[in-house]
Amino acid sequence: MAQVEQWSIFELSLDGPQEGNPFIDVRFGARFVHGHRVVEVDGFYDGQGVYRVRFMPDRLGTWRYVTASDRAGLDGVEGELVCGAPGPGNHGPVQVSDTYHFRYADGTPYVPIGTTCYAWTHQGDALEEQTLETLGTAPFNKMRMCVFPKHYVFNQNEPPYHAFERTASGEWDDTRFNPAFFQHLEQRIGELRELGIEADLILFHPYDRWGYATMGPETDDRYLRYLIARVAAYRNVWWSLANEYDLMRSKRMADWDRFFRIVQESDPSQHLRSIHNCRTFYDHGKPWVSHCSIQRHDLDQVIEWRELYRKPVVVDECGYEGDIERRWGNLTPQEMVNRFWEGTARGGYVGHGETYLHPEDVLWWSKGGVLRGQSPARIGFLRQIVEEGPSRPVEPLHEDWKIACVGVEGEYYLCYLGGDRQSARWTIDLPEDVPFTIEVIDTWEMTRTRVEGTYSGRCEIPLPGKPSIALRICKAHEDDRYR
Repeated sequence: MAQVEQWSIFELSLDGPQEGNPFIDVRFGARFVHGHRVVEVDGFYDGQGVYRVRFMPDRLGTWRYVTASDRAGLDGVEGELVCGAPGPGNHGPVQVSDTYHFRYADGTPYVPIGTTCYAWTHQGDALEEQTLETLGTAPFNKMRMCVFPKHYVFNQNEPPYHAFERTASGEWDDTRFNPAFFQHLEQRIGELRELGIEADLILFHPYDRWGYATMGPETDDRYLRYLIARVAAYRNVWWSLANEYDLMRSKRMADWDRFFRIVQESDPSQHLRSIHNCRTFYDHGKPWVSHCSIQRHDLDQVIEWRELYRKPVVVDECGYEGDIERRWGNLTPQEMVNRFWEGTARGGYVGHGETYLHPEDVLWWSKGGVLRGQSPARIGFLRQIVEEGPSRPVEPLHEDWKIACVGVEGEYYLCYLGGDRQSARWTIDLPEDVPFTIEVIDTWEMTRTRVEGTYSGRCEIPLPGKPSIALRICKAHEDDRYR
């Protein structure tokens, strides 16, 4: 009997027909049963006469399964698997928690600290392995990445794999997938999983010269179902329907709604679902959207977006640290760090990117490689501070303080005074008769300085008169918990 840990992958492989076009001619899947829980899972053809079905068990104990197919050799195959306890580092898939936040399936809080490498899986093994090595010591726990290759400025190279096979005349046959393309993607998703990084998969994007952006509806839908059948069993997968969906002129709003429904209906693991804008927001309030994925630089709007959509707000693209001529790609590292703190202190989650010129056009934002900027270390410092905070979610507080602040009322406050202000003191009103300790944080120098004494009620806090200063204010007897 097969043994698999909770939230890991059980895979059943069967030999079947190769004649005709198995990608569209053969129906194959399986039903998994645990007590009263029944999960239907689509299988897929993996080439060379091999059919697979993958399943991520979410409950401990014995699961029974039986396959279903319109081909005799693939139909009615029965078996059992035993789902055991998860191993170290396996907390399950990420889910929405407490309306505006995230947690793993086992209840462990998850704070997304993301980066973007759009086309990193289309660069060949040497560069891709360098990217993974870089991620091993970087502060990021989420990666935005495209399924399809990218054609854009600094992205002119031909990818080693394509999603479809070619006909005898050299044209793409969009009824026949190229298993090697998807096997390579799965390998990289699995390697991210081992690093504790969520793979935020971008399913469509407009930057294309091969025809992926203009596929017809039948091909679009078949691609979505095939991809989901292959990778939904990976616990670290998120679905991002598109990068800059509103630039894809061949798609209409009804298409995006249909794509969301297909993903929702086809994914037995119900991974997170979002869609990313250029100028015009998709309606993130629609029921199939799990969280907001936003491209904007005005991080002071995070609270407004939270209230509008009542979902977690992830500003996946607020601009990139770099030195290219495009305005979106020449932020100073100080401004990138400022935007991270601004968004975080307003109750959102912010994404990183890096676009420094390179003689071979190897920019992290698209191709990966190595990080050259100064913001990642400071972002890691912020992550450490946030993860040291309360175990329950922090929320925006105290508009009357005129600074961005999140916390737990009467217990904990994390405040950011801004990247373009340099006050020598700050006056705030804390709860009366409750002692608080105060730490002054230099977000650029990555230092924390405890202010002498304890504070209650109206108090003046001495500051260093520098920009990019934050405050961490803790109820005195709770102070040691946040160190």
